[in-house]
Amino acid sequence: MRARAGSRAGVRVAAGRFPWLLAAPAVLGLAFLVAPLLGLLLRAPWSTFGTRLLMPEVREALVLSLVTATAATAVSLLLGVPLAWLLARTELPGRRVVRALVTVPLVIPPVVGGVALLMVLGRRGVLGQYAYDWFGYSLPFTTAAVVVAQVFVAMPFLVVSVEGALRAADRRYEDAAATLGATRGMIFRRVTLPMVAPGVAAGAVLCWARALGEFGATITFAGNFPGRTQTMPLAVYLAMQESPESAVVLSLVLLAVSLAILIGLRGHWSGAP
Repeated sequence: MRARAGSRAGVRVAAGRFPWLLAAPAVLGLAFLVAPLLGLLLRAPWSTFGTRLLMPEVREALVLSLVTATAATAVSLLLGVPLAWLLARTELPGRRVVRALVTVPLVIPPVVGGVALLMVLGRRGVLGQYAYDWFGYSLPFTTAAVVVAQVFVAMPFLVVSVEGALRAADRRYEDAAATLGATRGMIFRRVTLPMVAPGVAAGAVLCWARALGEFGATITFAGNFPGRTQTMPLAVYLAMQESPESAVVLSLVLLAVSLAILIGLRGHWSGAP
């Protein structure tokens, strides 16, 4: 008994020691991630920050980014929530394949997504050719194309978040509503959606943040036209060639938005209160 007690005490002492062997690479990893962000803060033109932020081209890019990201999030909610429900609550044939296809935009380079959109919705695309031949309408290189590109790359974040919330929700409440005579539509509106509302909200915010920072698919499918398709990431890219200080200002705005979202939603993936 004494031997066991002594061994347990030794384990507690060993566990309580600071892991110095892991501390050095951990600090280096943290420094590697934080140093570029600190570089933005140190190199920011604080004396002219407000003036540069209110420049017409910066203001146009900011407004366009906010409008298109919000529109993309609305479209993603309209299409993504039902898709997440199908993946989580039905025996959809080929469900694993469908789930893999839904998450493909998360892993492919965004510029590949832009090329794919051009092949389908471009003027000579699989579907876009009919819109151009019948109605004379070409989607690429328009503001609507920005929204389409953002939906393509951002909606999977919403679908994954909502599907996880649906799988974690207690289905007994839905079963109880069904036994009381509620229709499937009523159950979805009155029971399911309120239960998964936090997951839907978290997915919508992540979707909005991803749409706000989208670059590759946007510049490939919508181009980089000031006032029409030039969002903030595209403006940063252009400003780096003409006015690096303005690029830093735009980068800080995007950084602030991203940090605010990550801090506000940290509990949804870490379990923190």
